[in-house]
Amino acid sequence: MRANPANFKILLVDDDPDILELLEYNLAKENYILETAGDGVEALEKVKVFKPNLIIMDVMMPKMDGIETSRKIKAIAEFKNIMILFLTARGEEYTEVAAFDAGAHDYIIKPIKPRALVSRINAIVNRDGATEEQNETVEIGGLIINRTNYSASFQGRPLVLPKKEFELLIFLASHPNKVFNRDELLEKVWGNDVYVVERTIDVHIRKLREKIPETFIKTLKGVGYMFSVE
Repeated sequence: MRANPANFKILLVDDDPDILELLEYNLAKENYILETAGDGVEALEKVKVFKPNLIIMDVMMPKMDGIETSRKIKAIAEFKNIMILFLTARGEEYTEVAAFDAGAHDYIIKPIKPRALVSRINAIVNRDGATEEQNETVEIGGLIINRTNYSASFQGRPLVLPKKEFELLIFLASHPNKVFNRDELLEKVWGNDVYVVERTIDVHIRKLREKIPETFIKTLKGVGYMFSVE
């Protein structure tokens, strides 16, 4: 089922008015419900009132940068599942890693052509709006993952997992003892319409290993990753 843009709210956050105008113009043609903010502080206030489904945000902004803004938004229980897409000129690896650590769903480096950006956003929105007609619970060694309500726990302790961490975990756990390389994981979890680099997988695997025993997800050097069930 495809998501209805008329019911999908996007908050655009950038200190450059020209960027905001460009984003707003192109996304308005797709019938999304839009709101804008010029810095992180304003964005945090807009989130509480506007309650967006997706935030498209710059990293370098006055008053509060995008990464700190993301951390503060994700710290609010009501908004921890909001998708955050960083659109930024910062291409350094450490900045990208920090963005995903702060809960980013995607990280896009400027410049990007408006039509290509809209296509990627549509792909993200439509995947988020898709429903799975499965009511499966995966239970392995004290780890319980529920597909339908995006919940997971280990030995009775609830796990706080951003959307992509959850999707990566459920995909691997649903294919125990099968090795997937990074390209396969990017395709299966992120999809072909969204461009992310291979190290994105490594960042998400590292975050998962901080929350569940490392023995669950094994690295096969030079090959890929496997959810191990002894």
